[in-house]
Formats: sequence, C-alpha cells, structure tokens
Amino acid sequence: MGKTNQSCLTEVVFLGFSDFQELQVLLFVLVLLFYVFALLGNTLIVIVTLVDPALHTPMYFFLRNLSFLEVCYTSVTTPKMLVDLLSETQTISFVGCGVQMFFFLLFAVTECSLLSIMAYDRYVAICNPLQYTLRMNRRACTELSALAWTIGTLVAFSHTVSTFTKPFCGANTIRHFFCEMVAVLTLASTDTHKNEVSITVLTVILLMVPFLLILLSYVFIISNILKMPSAEGRRKAFSTCSSHLIVVSLFYGSGTFVYMKPSSVHSQSKERFFSLVYTVLTPTVNPIIYSLRNKEVKSAVRKMISQKVFR
Repeated sequence: MGKTNQSCLTEVVFLGFSDFQELQVLLFVLVLLFYVFALLGNTLIVIVTLVDPALHTPMYFFLRNLSFLEVCYTSVTTPKMLVDLLSETQTISFVGCGVQMFFFLLFAVTECSLLSIMAYDRYVAICNPLQYTLRMNRRACTELSALAWTIGTLVAFSHTVSTFTKPFCGANTIRHFFCEMVAVLTLASTDTHKNEVSITVLTVILLMVPFLLILLSYVFIISNILKMPSAEGRRKAFSTCSSHLIVVSLFYGSGTFVYMKPSSVHSQSKERFFSLVYTVLTPTVNPIIYSLRNKEVKSAVRKMISQKVFR
C-alpha cells in the first residue's frame, strides 16, 4: 500500500476515568458545571467587547479572540467526555478521532500563540506607550491574530496527517478521555520514534519558547511599572498584567506537566487530571479572572445588563 494509511481500526475506545468508578457521577456534575460556566463566561466577554465602544482597543480585541478560542477549545473534548462519563462504552470513530485531534491541536496551538501576542501587546502599551497606537493599530492586531490562527492550522494539520497516515492494526484502547496525540500514537502498528521526537520539539517550541518570551516581556514590563511615579498608575498597570499572568501560569503550567515530563504508567492518572485543568478548568476561570480584576469589563457588563433589563 506504499505510503497510504493502512488503518484497520474503525473506532477508538477511551478508558477515560473508568478506573475511578466511584467518582464518575461527581466528575460528571463538576465538569458539566465548569463547562456551562465556561460557555456563559466566555460568550459574555465576546459579546461585551463587541458591543461596547469603550472596549474597542487592542487589549480587548485579543481578549475577545481568547474568549472565542476558549469556547471552541473546551467544546472539542468536554461534551464527548460528559457523554462518556455516563456511558458504559466510551468510543469514538477512527475518523472522528482524527477530527477531534485536529481541532484540539488547532485551538491549543492558536491559544499558545495568542497568549504570547497578548504579552507583546502589554509590553508595547507599558514600555512604549507613545508608539502604542502606531504599532498596535487595527491592521496590526488583525494580522497578529491571523498569524496565531495560521500557526495553529499548520501545526494541527501536519501533526494530524503525520499521526493518522501510520498503520493502526492492533489495540484500539487509550488511557485518556480524548484523542490526545501521544496517547493515539501508542496504538500505531509501527515505529513512532520520529513522531515522538517531533512532539518533543513541538512542545519546546510552542510551550517553552513562548513562555520564556512572555517572562522576558514581563521583566521589562515590571521594570517599567516600578519606575512609574504614580501609585495609581502602578496599580492599574499591575492589575491588567496580573490577569494575563494568571491565565498564562494555568495554561502553560498544566501543559508543561503533561508534555514535558517522562511518561509512565504511574503518572497517567495524574496526567488525565492535569489535562482536565487545561481543557475544562482554564477556560472556566479565564473570564472570571479577566472580569473580576478589570473595572472596564465589569462596568461594560453592568451597563449591558441594565440596558437589557430596563429598556
């Protein structure tokens, strides 16, 4: 068959959290609550930053993109996981597995890129305020956002094709709750060393490099904030930056634990629970972090609600 896919599998079986039978119902309730809050919170931020002219700035343009991404990102895996938590058979078609992997990688890699861009936005705003409107004009913001989506699409397409063009003629069970790239590779009926090396390189490039760039940006940002003569100016600058730093820490911290540490049978349970952090918890807390710590967002939400209720 040459280089064509010699797949014999028609479906993939998730073990999910089946080894924690006593927690199935509790996990279902908690994940459902987090998912609903994630959808409501992120959708609210998308709407508010669209309709309120006061929030038509670069920072909120990227926040709107991030919230839209979070809705898509968590919806790739969470609805299927909720169904599986209440089902005896936890399966997905082989084609569906490939589709899920593609969109998961697309949104995850795009979010990595977008978080770096948001750090750059804060760097320019605080360290080069006189050039901010010139550097971060509407065209520049659109191009940076398009760049993040392009990187995500290229990475997702290349790794999904690379994975699913391998022969899969053996076992069809993975110890995960979605078609995670490393887990799916364990089912391949051929040597996957090159793919594993590629994943490691990808992880370093898309996790560690952006994270280090973000840290470097914040070294300059904090240095400039400390030089501000006004205490109110320092407080406001720290407030806008701290929200982004918390989100970055949650997303990159959980992702680094899963993809940068050696895998073992004993660590797989921990990895599944840490995967819940970046697939369910992070999309839920992001709108809370950005709204509770941001007076402009809170004011815009109150104004929108009052207009809807009292018009």
